[in-house]
Amino acid sequence: MLPGNGIIYTLTVHDADRVADWLRSKGLNVESYTSETGERREILEKALLENKVKALVSTTALGMGFDKPDLGFVIHYQAPGSVIAYYQQVGRAGRALDKAYGVLLSGEEETDITDYFIENAFPTREEVQLVLDALNAAPKGLSIPELLGRVNLNFKRTGKTIELLSLETPAPIVKQGSKWQLTPVVLTEKFWQRAGRLTVLRYQEQQQMQEYVNLTSGHMEFLISALDGDPANVKPPTLPALPTTTDPILVQEAVAFLRRTSLAVEPRKQWPAGGLPHMQLLGRIQPEYQFQQGKALCIWGDAGWGQLVRKGKYEDHHFSDELVNACADLVRNWKPQPTPTWVTCIPSRRHPNLVLNLAQRLAVSLNLPFHAVLEKTDDRPQQKGMANSSQQARNVDGSLSIVVKSLPKGPVLLVDDMVDSRWTMTIAAWLLRSHGSSEVFPVALSYAGHDE
Repeated sequence: MLPGNGIIYTLTVHDADRVADWLRSKGLNVESYTSETGERREILEKALLENKVKALVSTTALGMGFDKPDLGFVIHYQAPGSVIAYYQQVGRAGRALDKAYGVLLSGEEETDITDYFIENAFPTREEVQLVLDALNAAPKGLSIPELLGRVNLNFKRTGKTIELLSLETPAPIVKQGSKWQLTPVVLTEKFWQRAGRLTVLRYQEQQQMQEYVNLTSGHMEFLISALDGDPANVKPPTLPALPTTTDPILVQEAVAFLRRTSLAVEPRKQWPAGGLPHMQLLGRIQPEYQFQQGKALCIWGDAGWGQLVRKGKYEDHHFSDELVNACADLVRNWKPQPTPTWVTCIPSRRHPNLVLNLAQRLAVSLNLPFHAVLEKTDDRPQQKGMANSSQQARNVDGSLSIVVKSLPKGPVLLVDDMVDSRWTMTIAAWLLRSHGSSEVFPVALSYAGHDE
């Protein structure tokens, strides 16, 4: 174990929570610290300052304002996007100590994560035009919820577009009360040139960080040179080197840990702004028509079950027995109450047998009857192509129906391969409950991470 107390940096909130959970499962006193920590931030900062926790597993939320000069180590679970960010973070270790460890781990996923941050730092021309066209068609202006109902952009992308347009000088949009309106100003090409220069710079910084990751020696010299310093006076480290190999048993335990975790699928309680025109649903979803809290086995593509889900969906076009057994174990350990007495699934016209086969095999494993009671009435775009909640909900509106005269009695497990916006599950549950079903419990293999 590393001496002293420290910080473990991750690139995402999900990874910070997951790494903290894993370390706690191994008996280490650590806490997760992210943008979602909220009111506990000061408590956790004080705990680290007073050495009451071994480490905080943090995103960049633990920023420059935090000062603990006797940190014994800083670990990066993934490489950050630039040498500057890395130097600032690892430099927090050992400022009041003779010796401290800086540990950099690197994995394939970090490039995908930093690419995502770079690619989403600025809106695209198409996104800007969608917002400007929507505002142009609404002389009295639009609030953000109203705008989301008119453009196929998610909340974050819409917010980023509005923010950057409003910060231009002069600005092409302005806020009046709760609504955004167009001004006579035309967005110039300088906006796109500036965005392009910054995007290129960030890719260059990412490449430089990867060069550092691939070094076999001379790490401090590289950092000092990259930051325009003189590496001539750099002294070699005196601390003993840490192991660079992993314990195979510990790796197996980590994989098993990831495969034991699951995610809650929370019911939606409100129909989207403007409602569902086809089904004529608006406002609050009454509790008796909501689904109960459900479960997803993993995050899409993650290191636990996620890769196996991806392979089954897009390569094998068939989910493995291993995934079916894991899903059955999930239900058995979850023990939803009241206990489900039958199984059904979300139908698909694009892949009619994929989820159907999964649900049927899950039903056999759980010793429950399977009944195909839902039908997809027409083809719609995939939910992953719908960027915000309003668009996702209306994409499902009117696309499902009940095809039996009476439903089986008792609570039901509603199976799908992926949960994205939760609107498909929400509408399917409403149909089941409004046709006399008891409680509806969603079960999915993975959470696609597209939810808002």
